[in-house]
Amino acid sequence: MEKWLRSLKTKTPQEGFELAITLAQKGVQYTQPSEKIRKKLRPKYARNARSLISASQVVAINFQTIAAANHYWEKNDDDLSQFLF
Repeated sequence: MEKWLRSLKTKTPQEGFELAITLAQKGVQYTQPSEKIRKKLRPKYARNARSLISASQVVAINFQTIAAANHYWEKNDDDLSQFLF
């Protein structure tokens, strides 16, 4: 596999969230390197609520790690509203 992850540092929370998704996707690729098998399995888990929740949990954990690496985007320490959905 290519070396693609240079840093967990991002300029914004949005970029951090997108990196979290990329990390989750890359994790799946490392776990199951066969694209053919991944495509075959995708319809099954795409309709499974537990699988989707699990995928969301992985993204959330990745985002938590990235946010910490970025010191929660220090510029707005007093304004935590940016982290509320």
